[in-house]
Amino acid sequence: MPQFSRAGIPAPRTVWQWLLSLPIDCAPLRSVGLARGIEVDLADKRVVVTGGAGFLGRHVVAQLQTAGCRHVIVPRSREVDLRREAAVHSLLARERPQVVIHLAAVVGGIGANRAMPGTLFHDNLLMGAHVVEASRQAGVEKLVAVGTVCSYPKYTPVPFREDDLWSGYPEETNAPYGLAKKMLLVQLDAYRCQYGFNGVNLLLVNLYGPGDTDDPTRSHVIPALIRKCAEAERRGDRVVDVWGTGAATREFLYVEDGARAIRLATERLDVSEPVNVGSGTEISIAELARTIADRVGFTGEIRFDPREPDGQPRRRLDVQRAKALFGFEAMVGFADGLDRTVAWYLQHRRD
Repeated sequence: MPQFSRAGIPAPRTVWQWLLSLPIDCAPLRSVGLARGIEVDLADKRVVVTGGAGFLGRHVVAQLQTAGCRHVIVPRSREVDLRREAAVHSLLARERPQVVIHLAAVVGGIGANRAMPGTLFHDNLLMGAHVVEASRQAGVEKLVAVGTVCSYPKYTPVPFREDDLWSGYPEETNAPYGLAKKMLLVQLDAYRCQYGFNGVNLLLVNLYGPGDTDDPTRSHVIPALIRKCAEAERRGDRVVDVWGTGAATREFLYVEDGARAIRLATERLDVSEPVNVGSGTEISIAELARTIADRVGFTGEIRFDPREPDGQPRRRLDVQRAKALFGFEAMVGFADGLDRTVAWYLQHRRD
């Protein structure tokens, strides 16, 4: 198992502690602390939202507009390849944003993580590094980077606390994606220390809601299960096969809540340390599958395949820091959010 240390250098518990131990002037980093900063008025800010046309991004753009932001720029991947450094510099020189919200990512469920780990690592690492560096050079006032719960060690104590982020290696199928996104935290810490650059990092749990993809090659667990159960019910199948043992747990956050958290962090958050964003609740995959089956009317057997991976054994975040620093708490309960999601899928299938 990889260790986060080299000969003679003890492994730090957090990047924050490591940076504070460096023999250089990190006064800009030290002075931040865990306290709310000055609230940013978004009304007159030019805001670039990478990934702003995606599942989460559309809701973030709506949140910004609700907050009065009149200048929201959403670059499309077919026009701006964020993996190319020159393309990112050109984007920011042209649009001149004061704020950048970096949501763009190459993502997928366990299947995608197993099939293309190199792509997930390479593309996410390059996009993050280029967006942060180009933002610094362009004089961006604030950058909000969205990370992932997949960055946590495989056997993190539950609930996951931000100080445990560096206590081990991520679950193997998620590691390439999780580590690539984790490097955003390292980069933003280092840039605040050296340049006084204002970047913040949010660690989001699994999102769900209407409009998420159910493409079997890319979908996450909730849309994948909705599609499987709905199609089985329509065909009259008596069995639905699900990967893993069903014992693993996951935490889910309704997409509108996730978008609201990002908007609040853009306005209020001013620390280098990561901040968990979630609902603070968990459900087993077995219970989730049965709940979804009931919602779509599938009455047959849910059959688990232990030959396939479970992924991380448990996931549930400690969400107190988000509440303390920028006043975020999830508003949409899981039962309500799942009802909305299933209803959208069934209507979308009929249409």
